[in-house]
Amino acid sequence: MTHTLDQATAGRFAAMTLGHLTREWPYKLDQTLGGPDDLALPKTLHPIFHGSYDWHSCVHGWWQVMRLARLFPAMPEAAAVEALADRMLVAERAAGELAYLARPTTGSFERPYGWGWLLALHDELALRPDHGWAAAIEPLARAFATRFADYLPKLVYPVRSGKHDCTAFALVHALRWARTHDAALATLIEARAREWFGADRDCRPWEPSGEDFLSATLCEAVLMRDVLGASFEGWLSDFLPDPFGAATVCLQAPALVSDRSDGRLAHLDGVNLSRAWGWRSIADALPDPARARGIANAHLAEALPHLADDYMGEHWLATFALLALDA
Repeated sequence: MTHTLDQATAGRFAAMTLGHLTREWPYKLDQTLGGPDDLALPKTLHPIFHGSYDWHSCVHGWWQVMRLARLFPAMPEAAAVEALADRMLVAERAAGELAYLARPTTGSFERPYGWGWLLALHDELALRPDHGWAAAIEPLARAFATRFADYLPKLVYPVRSGKHDCTAFALVHALRWARTHDAALATLIEARAREWFGADRDCRPWEPSGEDFLSATLCEAVLMRDVLGASFEGWLSDFLPDPFGAATVCLQAPALVSDRSDGRLAHLDGVNLSRAWGWRSIADALPDPARARGIANAHLAEALPHLADDYMGEHWLATFALLALDA
């Protein structure tokens, strides 16, 4: 079965995410306290991104609904998305988000996962210049771009994990934003990616780990596709010389989820969706693109029925489903 993104699916995803973009509880703060005055309600600390269980999930939930509203303007949910954006994505609220970043204890706040997603959100909003959403969010995007520019030269080794600290996944989003909005940052990302990953050969992945939601192997491949362009196919043949062989069996079989009410174990639904995104994204550079897409579809079939089984998955999985279906 081939899974596609159509208006009905888009509407289902948007309705799901609209249900929690401003839902305040439960909420997981990413906060280092510098003193007693730092304690406050999430909606005070984060005037825009205080829903969807945590800051980064709220950010990419916004990316998801704004992208769906642009791609499918006739879906019934598009009007509700835009009305909420008019209320929430405004300069006054963005200034509150910036004020939080100005605290001296926030240097590693959401690094790098949330950074990348915030840039992806701004990049999406900039495709709708008829509204003021992108202008409102741009100072926040510039602040995170500055953080990337300061951080990447100091990162001696990339983080090759399947969680929020994965370097490659964040840089996929950051590079796409930077190529439109910050040429110097784009150059830096491309150079660092070549230094970290350019000589990688004969990959032997051990995936997934028990609480992963990303495929570190496929995230790296997607980033290098974007960095290398026409020379990507040669790099990929060295990186995965036998992409459908014994060494990558662990990337071909969908992960199993034992308890979707456990937020960390539910991450494995995200592994399946991120693998579907990865396989689809690199399929055309592989010796058998149809086989790669078949593997992606098997992963989608495993995950898509469970997006809303429990709030521990519902607050974020539709974003990764969109990534995969839109790849």
